[in-house]
Amino acid sequence: MKLNEITDNPGSSKKRQRIGRGIGSGSGKQAGRGGKGQTARSGVRIKGFEGGQMPLHRRLPKRGFTNIFKSDYNEVNLGRVQAAIDAGKLDAGKPVNEEALVAAGVCAKLRDGVKLLGSGELKAKVAFEVERASKSAVAAVEKAGGSVKLLLEAAAPATA
Repeated sequence: MKLNEITDNPGSSKKRQRIGRGIGSGSGKQAGRGGKGQTARSGVRIKGFEGGQMPLHRRLPKRGFTNIFKSDYNEVNLGRVQAAIDAGKLDAGKPVNEEALVAAGVCAKLRDGVKLLGSGELKAKVAFEVERASKSAVAAVEKAGGSVKLLLEAAAPATA
C-alpha cells in the first residue's frame, strides 16, 4: 500500500452543489431559495409570522406560573436503601444523609435534600438524617430499630 493509492469508499462523500451559477446548472436564478422578498434573504425571516393575522402563540391564553421557591427533593424509597445496604454500597452503622446516598449511587446528584418514602422493606437498623419523610417511612424505620432526624424541623425557629 502506498500513500497515493489510498482512496475513500465509493459513494461515501458527495460533491457540493454549486448554486447560483446560471440556468444551465439547474440551480441558477433564485438558487433554491424560492421566490423573492423576505424569505429569499439570509438571516431575515419572522418566525411565527402569519401575514399580519394575530399569531397562534399570541392568540392562546397565558396559563400558570413557575414557583421559584419550590424545593426539589431526591425521593428515596426504603427498598432502594435496603438494596444499597445489601450490596455493601451503604454503611448502616453511619448516619445516612444525602451525601451518603449520592456516594452509594442511590441518588444521582445533590438537590435541595432527601424525602424518605415508605415503599419497600427495611431490615437494617439505620439512622437517617433527611429533610422530609412520610409517616409510613418513619414508622417502618422505627419498627426496624432505626431513627429519622428531620433536618428542616431542626433548622426552623420555634414560634411562640
